[in-house]
Amino acid sequence: MTSQPNTGPDSAAQDMSPAEIQAVIDRILSKDAPASKNGTGAGHSGHSGESRAVFGKAQAISRLDEEHGSYDGDQQDLEERHALRRTAGLSTELEDVTEVEYRQLRLERVVLAGLWTEGTLADAENSLRELAALAETAGSEVLDGLVQRRAKPDPGTFLGSGKAQELKDIVMSTGADTVVVDAELAPSQRRGLEDIVKVKVIDRTALILDIFAQHAKSREGKAQVELAQLEYLLPRLRGWGESMSRQAGGQVGGAGAGMGSRGPGETKIELDRRRIRTRMAKLRREIAAMKPARETKRANRRRNAVPSVAIAGYTNAGKSSLLNRLTDAGVLVENALFATLDPTVRKAETADGLGYTLADTVGFVRSLPTQLVEAFRSTLEEVADSDLILHVVDVSHPDPEGQIAAVRAVFSEVDARKVPEIIVLNKADAADPFVIERLKQREPRHVVVSARTGQGIAELLKAISEGIPRPSVKLELMIPYNRGDLLSKLHETDAEIISLDHEETGTRAVVMVREGLAAELDSFVSND
Repeated sequence: MTSQPNTGPDSAAQDMSPAEIQAVIDRILSKDAPASKNGTGAGHSGHSGESRAVFGKAQAISRLDEEHGSYDGDQQDLEERHALRRTAGLSTELEDVTEVEYRQLRLERVVLAGLWTEGTLADAENSLRELAALAETAGSEVLDGLVQRRAKPDPGTFLGSGKAQELKDIVMSTGADTVVVDAELAPSQRRGLEDIVKVKVIDRTALILDIFAQHAKSREGKAQVELAQLEYLLPRLRGWGESMSRQAGGQVGGAGAGMGSRGPGETKIELDRRRIRTRMAKLRREIAAMKPARETKRANRRRNAVPSVAIAGYTNAGKSSLLNRLTDAGVLVENALFATLDPTVRKAETADGLGYTLADTVGFVRSLPTQLVEAFRSTLEEVADSDLILHVVDVSHPDPEGQIAAVRAVFSEVDARKVPEIIVLNKADAADPFVIERLKQREPRHVVVSARTGQGIAELLKAISEGIPRPSVKLELMIPYNRGDLLSKLHETDAEIISLDHEETGTRAVVMVREGLAAELDSFVSND
């Protein structure tokens, strides 16, 4: 009796590997509640020109039950940030409220739209989920997200007129008031899409700039963000008919404005452009004036030969949490994208007493707007001028390799690719062990840590100690007893003492020092 081959639905399951089965289970568990709850509709992935609804929470934001620890400090800045927040579900439909006040009070309801032009569908969906996290961080409620398969963007409406009309139907059915596109739109594309969907349309760049504007606190940070916003706004100014015109000639409109008003004139939009250029020039001067203060501090560290370590990485990878764990800095920590923008520098020491500085830098993201890279160049110089980079990676993210590639692209833009780099695989307590092992095989110089639990911190400190430049000049000194100041300097953080012997004429010391200090101690070198 011959057995018949199994052709039922269980046959496919038997042919799947354990990893593929687990991936299916994870995908099922990651889905949201039924689509009707959030106004989302089930879409189907398909051929070119079809769209697909994207389910699942914004995976760029971690799902950790405990966000802070004792090493994070009092987090007073976070309390200040959360002191006034917009709340969903509160009715503000009042007749005596202006549109501007209405916008400030009401939580924006947005629909996301993206194109899948290259790579895999998973890459396109991860990018849209990251856009959802950005939108939530900016203070909006995400109702739906769509990915369209298309070879290249439509030059008129980005999506094409047919898909733009479908997007309009989705906006009307969900009650959204904003569409966020997962790309940087040309001014004509934005106008064309707005004319069809009849609601406000913003792109990924404008969304990131809005988050930066909310979170910038220092004077330099605010100036950098404003400069980036103005550079983005300048080519996108729009006129609104006659109210934007100051040109006149003849008897305009019968108002008798002919004589004395003829000539080229200046439209309102031209006046706005001139004012924006004037403001941008002023901001560039202010940022240039702030740069010497940062360079002076950096020069002091270089003159004193203090090694510098920069903490860099993707946004929300845990850079500030890691700085707090290593130095008890008390820097603001929030489970949001671009929570901290202003760099923080703290002093630290290795186990054998060698001093160095740790600098927390602004986070990076895929397609980081070029305006921000240019505006924050003085801040990003902390990375390029460091002796060692701790590249923090969120290994619990669906695409950690993509994060690493995006960060290294920014490193190249600020000339930081030659700086030694340690990959810090953070959030190991929430990550898949197979993903951690995959990244360990790919990145030879790595440390696996969890800033939340403290796992791997000792190994990271050891890697920092081995990675920073150390004193390289060995000297044998005879220091008289009346020069205790020199002995005190040797006990500071820019020298390593190998041995000390107190003899009749003074203290004999065998030390490792840096070149600058070696020249100062040359007259005390023992010739015995």
